[in-house]
Amino acid sequence: MKLSPAILEQFEENGFVVLRGLLDWEGDLQPVVSEYEEVLDRLVSQWLGAGLLESDYKSLPFSERLVQTVCEAKQSHGQHFDISLPQADITEETPMHHGPAVFRLLRSGRLLDVVEQFIGPEIYSNPVQHTRVKLPESKMPDEVRTGLTGRIDWHQDSGVITADSDTSQILTVWFPLTDATLENGCLAVVPGSHRKGLALHCRSRDPLTFNQVAIPEKLMTGEHVPLPMEPGDVLFMHRRTRHAGMPNLSNRIRWSFDLRYQPIGQPTGRRWFPGFVARSRANPESELRDADTWSRSWCAARHALASGQDVAFNRWKQGDPSCA
Repeated sequence: MKLSPAILEQFEENGFVVLRGLLDWEGDLQPVVSEYEEVLDRLVSQWLGAGLLESDYKSLPFSERLVQTVCEAKQSHGQHFDISLPQADITEETPMHHGPAVFRLLRSGRLLDVVEQFIGPEIYSNPVQHTRVKLPESKMPDEVRTGLTGRIDWHQDSGVITADSDTSQILTVWFPLTDATLENGCLAVVPGSHRKGLALHCRSRDPLTFNQVAIPEKLMTGEHVPLPMEPGDVLFMHRRTRHAGMPNLSNRIRWSFDLRYQPIGQPTGRRWFPGFVARSRANPESELRDADTWSRSWCAARHALASGQDVAFNRWKQGDPSCA
């Protein structure tokens, strides 16, 4: 897809742009859904074996089966599905998912062709990347509520990484695998907020989401715009655009990926986690094309961090007087 000058101007003015139907369901998204069905199969088998479920609910569609089994077993699924590590309590057993279908999605030509028009042809896959499966808030047990499964408060992506990356040209790429609606918790943004600089972020006081940071309500200005999207639509967003994930008030899941890309050689803001060269016009041989190598790099990072070393994944400190 060749971006028009009007689309690029819209991005510069508003700090985001949504491209409808960019990704292909059969080629890009369905293989990922199938891969996660296998992940859920394994989790359900474990929970059933532990006596936490009355049935494997195999006849239910993926979305319904996930809600039924997670809520009945009261076991968290978020980190088992995620493609990054958490910001605390990393052990050798911390679950994560790095399957070949997800890796192909990160290297999708449809995505990278557009990313290239924003940041240039030397593209690095930033390791600040997640898949979030938001459960209905009315059904979600406290035991499974995290930033991967529930609402996300107002923040900027530059605010959740370290200060060494402040000048890095990091581009957020967000897209849903289910319909993202006003009811089930679509993303919302504040147009033009990327031009206001980095706001103060404060740590959550909720013990279940302690490692999350967010912009205090008193600092939030400007009208927010919800962004309902369908599978195949892709949001491209500036690293300082203020945005939030709305609460899921429906009876179904809202599933999305948030990825980030940047020019090769710039700090990622999460130097303990592994990124990779997704595209290089100057040196194609440097591109990572092997999913197993990608997976092993994350296993190596997990092993290195499992020692419990004191690592600061973002710049904000607990107890900042401005957050009182």
